[in-house]
Amino acid sequence: MATVREIAQTLERIAPLELSESWDNVGLLLGDPSSSVQRLMTCLTLTPESVQEAIVRRAEMVISHHPLPFKPLSRITTESASGKLVWNLARAGISVFSAHTAWDSAAAGINAQIAQRLSLQSAEPLIPCTKLFSNELGAGRYGTLTSPTDLVSFARMAKSTIPHSRLRVVDAGQSISKVAIACGSGASLLPAALAAGCDVLLTGEATFHHCLEAKATGVSLVLIGHFASEKFAMDQLAQFLGTEFPSLNVWSSLDESDPVSPV
Repeated sequence: MATVREIAQTLERIAPLELSESWDNVGLLLGDPSSSVQRLMTCLTLTPESVQEAIVRRAEMVISHHPLPFKPLSRITTESASGKLVWNLARAGISVFSAHTAWDSAAAGINAQIAQRLSLQSAEPLIPCTKLFSNELGAGRYGTLTSPTDLVSFARMAKSTIPHSRLRVVDAGQSISKVAIACGSGASLLPAALAAGCDVLLTGEATFHHCLEAKATGVSLVLIGHFASEKFAMDQLAQFLGTEFPSLNVWSSLDESDPVSPV
């Protein structure tokens, strides 16, 4: 039978916590490292729906991409949304681990998985990690398509390979050959994409001003939605953990959903 500590160590092996951004909150955030785990759920975000699912299905541990708590809580009561979630998880004896930006930047992490789905050639980090010396580790990814294409065709190809995608684009007017990737709210990597000579940055979401900056600097954007850009990788993580720990009953949350929907 696996323990919380053993599962956490496996996660830290594939996504070293040193890869995380300085502002992030990663690692084991709630729970007893020595407690045993038979049932484990992965999810993108701990919401009332995903927490209730974990409780009803008797999970002992949840791997959530987005940390909870993200910022320090001065008090844990049911009077705040975050406090209520933490209270309910603790009361049910459910441990919580988050790798967040470490998993984004890992060698087989989210951005690397998107690059693989897009069949990018010679993909490497947009911003190499300076803490751990490896050319496979770092923020974002960039690489080259097997053949140049137009923006709409590239966006549709991305949608066909990444589940839940809801496309929006910023067209800077050029053919697409070199592609940058930054999952989630990744438009802050726009300067790195520009410096790498990329024609397009694929990310989850971007602010209006980032969209204006992209068009002005000649880098197109493909926005697939924050949820879509990361949820698939938590599904993959559940499969990986099920293989690593055959005694575990592992699943990816079925009850969480994209909060942004078309009308």
